[in-house]
Amino acid sequence: MSDWPWEIPESWTWVSAGDVSTVVGGGTPPTNEPKNYEGGEIPWITPADLSGYSDKFISRGARNITQTGLDNSGARLMPAGTVLFSSRAPIGYVAIAANEISTNQGFKSFVLPTGILPSYWYWYLKGAKHLAIELASGTTFLEISGKSAAQVPVPLAPEAEQRRIVDSIEALVADLDAAVAALRRVQANLKRYRGSVLKAACEGRLVPTEAELARQEGRSYETGEQLLARILKGRRAKWEADQLAKMLAAGKPPENDDWKKKYKEPTPPDTTTLPELPEGWTWARWEQVGFSQNGRPFPSAEYQDEGVRLLRPGNLFENGKVEWTRQNTRCLPAKWESQNQDLVVGPGELVMNLTAQSLKDEFLGRICMTQADEHCLLNQRLARLRPVVVSNNFVLWLMKSRVFRRFVDTLNTGSLIQHMFTTQLADFVLPLPPLSEQERIVEAVEQRVSTVLAQEDSLTSALARADRLRQAILKQAFGGKLVPQDPSDEPASSLLERIRADRVSAKPVVKRSRRKMSKEESGVSA
Repeated sequence: MSDWPWEIPESWTWVSAGDVSTVVGGGTPPTNEPKNYEGGEIPWITPADLSGYSDKFISRGARNITQTGLDNSGARLMPAGTVLFSSRAPIGYVAIAANEISTNQGFKSFVLPTGILPSYWYWYLKGAKHLAIELASGTTFLEISGKSAAQVPVPLAPEAEQRRIVDSIEALVADLDAAVAALRRVQANLKRYRGSVLKAACEGRLVPTEAELARQEGRSYETGEQLLARILKGRRAKWEADQLAKMLAAGKPPENDDWKKKYKEPTPPDTTTLPELPEGWTWARWEQVGFSQNGRPFPSAEYQDEGVRLLRPGNLFENGKVEWTRQNTRCLPAKWESQNQDLVVGPGELVMNLTAQSLKDEFLGRICMTQADEHCLLNQRLARLRPVVVSNNFVLWLMKSRVFRRFVDTLNTGSLIQHMFTTQLADFVLPLPPLSEQERIVEAVEQRVSTVLAQEDSLTSALARADRLRQAILKQAFGGKLVPQDPSDEPASSLLERIRADRVSAKPVVKRSRRKMSKEESGVSA
């Protein structure tokens, strides 16, 4: 390779990974053969084992394989000190084998010679993942082949300097990790505080109740129960007006009031097991106080850069707002709006995500309010929520509280849930305070939560800066600018000559299975 990525000190030298290491692929023993796994003692790593894994060394993953499994697959037993690098789904997880280890085919691992520190290689790959990705290929997903992994450029420093670099990186990263951990603790505390604010709001402990204020001021007030009765009366009146209008439009005026008997009153909640509410509050089902509307699927083939925006789950943010970015915005031709007027979402409307990957995924049931200038179409997997009389903002914060999350958690007794239905949402039982109390609760919540959101934004920015600093440390380190060079160090060119000579005469350090494998299948570079 003639064009190396960046300048390095004179005592260093650029090499390709395959020039100084053995690149080893992996394999998966047939999963329908219990003898490949049951009672196995050979550690076997998959990329999933490194998802969220933060330690430098790894000794085993979720599963082991047997010697039979090793013999009957492309897996290889590699020595301690091997640097594991995930080569697909995703590219870039890195760890060092703490002991003899094997992997599935999702890795291209590097068995290093004497003179190259595994920790040096580990930290380099942590900072140079982009160089590996540039060598990846694939249509369905990107993957790095064994041949491409062998071409990854590596700046080789003198062995003594490698040690100084690793020591300096790890000292700096340890301090950085401590700072990040402190920021994460603050984040967690803010989340708990926000949860406690919403809990107090839903239990009538955040502001004085309307009952208390009415007694102090010697006046009457509309209770939650009276509010609910007013809502139900209004719902029925609207239904009757709509039905009568339809009959008159069809030229079929009613002869009597029997048609009114077709109205189905929403079922009230069973309150026998529910906790006691504050004075003046009552329990209600969502079906009694609001309407839900599903979105519809729109053809992705007609997505374009301009037109009417399409509201999708990715537009719903944790802060309770609908937001549009370059990455999450999809538009459709205007014809889709004219054909779906009932699905046009405007300002200040409540929308909820109905899809998630798991039952405990809090993206399921995420509710947001649209902005003041909103105009978009409601896509499938979303629902529009329309409270009757009840404050939109009160419903927003109520459904961001644990009261609603507990309800979502009861929708499926299995481990996974992909979709929540508006028919299920109808059964959500909510605490209903007097209307004026709802307004005071919303004001108090938003005052407190706005402070929390501002602090969370600052923390997010600080964490992003920490990540940039981490990358800057690695960039300085492998550009030869983190620690000074020592003229007495053996130059990397001499180390490279010795490595090449040793590789000519060395015995294989990777244990092959007894089944003969092709070089391409095994992923072992020459």
